[in-house]
Amino acid sequence: VIAIIATDAPLMAHQLKRLARRAPMGLARTGTIGHHGSGDIFLAFSTTNEAALSGHSTQFTIMPPDHIDPLFTAVTEATEEAVIDSMVANETMTGRDGNTSVALPHDLLRQAFGL
Repeated sequence: VIAIIATDAPLMAHQLKRLARRAPMGLARTGTIGHHGSGDIFLAFSTTNEAALSGHSTQFTIMPPDHIDPLFTAVTEATEEAVIDSMVANETMTGRDGNTSVALPHDLLRQAFGL
């Protein structure tokens, strides 16, 4: 799993690291767990304060720590939704050496999620 979290919220590096740590929570909400050596990568970046980071300005904006909770929720929910979307959008496909990956039946998926 590779999750890239992009935001225009004015976050510092340590806040972005905290944001990236919420992506596994979204995965867990879909029933998956991490395993040793799974190679999951979670990255977060902000597009705000570009001028300050490039050296063209000495001023930048920072989000107060007590305002970050809604972003944590958003990352968790967006990750969960991305996983579910990938399960719904998939199609049966055959790859190298005839290896076939069968698409999940949508009716069973809805039933598993109580929809």
